[in-house]
Amino acid sequence: MKFLVAALALVGATARPMKSHKMQLKNVEADSKIGASLLSKARKLEQEDEDEADMTWVAGYSIIFQGCHHISQWNAEADDENDVKIQTKRLVRFRLCPTGTCSETNAGGCNSGYGDYVLDMNEYLDSYFEAVQQQNEWDCENLENNVCACNDDDANQQGDDFDEEKCLYDCYTKYGKEEICADNNPYNDDEEEGEKFEIQDYMECQQWEVPEEDEERKLEEEEEEIEYFLGPYCSNNGGDIYLGLFTDDACTNFAAEDGSGGTSVYQELVGEDLPYSYDTKQSVVAFKCMSCQQPEEENDGDNNDDAEEEVRIAEFCENTYQNSGKCESGLGIDNPNENACNYMEGIKIVRKNGVINSSGNGANKTATIFIGIFVVAFVLLAAYVFYLRTKLDRASINLSE
Repeated sequence: MKFLVAALALVGATARPMKSHKMQLKNVEADSKIGASLLSKARKLEQEDEDEADMTWVAGYSIIFQGCHHISQWNAEADDENDVKIQTKRLVRFRLCPTGTCSETNAGGCNSGYGDYVLDMNEYLDSYFEAVQQQNEWDCENLENNVCACNDDDANQQGDDFDEEKCLYDCYTKYGKEEICADNNPYNDDEEEGEKFEIQDYMECQQWEVPEEDEERKLEEEEEEIEYFLGPYCSNNGGDIYLGLFTDDACTNFAAEDGSGGTSVYQELVGEDLPYSYDTKQSVVAFKCMSCQQPEEENDGDNNDDAEEEVRIAEFCENTYQNSGKCESGLGIDNPNENACNYMEGIKIVRKNGVINSSGNGANKTATIFIGIFVVAFVLLAAYVFYLRTKLDRASINLSE
């Protein structure tokens, strides 16, 4: 930990502004060697402290997504001359808010008693979708067992025409869960359903094959040795995470530089919009409070007589908390971890009416004033030079006469 403190002190002393995806760091240059390693050092707690730490307090909080940003760093896995040497690193910032005060209508999730954290986007999304899948499974089981009334007893009461599959589908549709809970639509048996797009497969940069239907385009691209990759990236304003189409295995270079995240090429190849893309304006991550207390139904049958023993942390919160860079200055807990406060100060994100603004987005007022003065002085000087030149020309004409 002494090394970490020294590293933070060094960063504060040597930092200079940087340009990176509309985010300016005040205290540390994110794509410098020090900045790139700061997060990894901030995330590593001493193993002894980690084992002894009491994390049960986290169960009283909820995670809410705050935003994301990009930095550039050296690609250590570049082993071919065609590999991207400088790759885009994507980070997610999230907040732990007291569950009782966490609000999705509040731009920041909560106003006090919170901690801020930053984590690699791929790690965050992996844990996030696992948590979403677990919640969906629980919701579907709850509907089937306690709400829908489509079991064998109901079948006997409703006669031979009763179809349990259609009954369940109708129930799922009633609660808006048909796409999550139903494997297929029992009313469309005669229609062949296309292969379902699984977004979880592309939460890390993965190669994407051109659909076989477009054989001509596929052959052209094979001749040109074009490969495509799908992966998540941060929107321009930092408020959403979209799925994009890239031409490199580090998901750094978009397939098209038209502001669409490369999805215009996807639309041309497939004939429809890429799910969770810039075109659909549907973010991969929802802005909602996700409780860190594991539901009682998932507590593996713990003894109900001991309430304290039942309190367990959801795996999503446990994983993201342990692996993240932390700034717990305002959390109000004993021994807060502030190792990443310096780093996050430079990427402070504030939500205003659903739009993300970073503290580095605004122009420097002092610099703007001096630039204005310089422009005015330059114009006046040019006018004076023109005046002198005109006067000299007239003098020359008079001497000639």
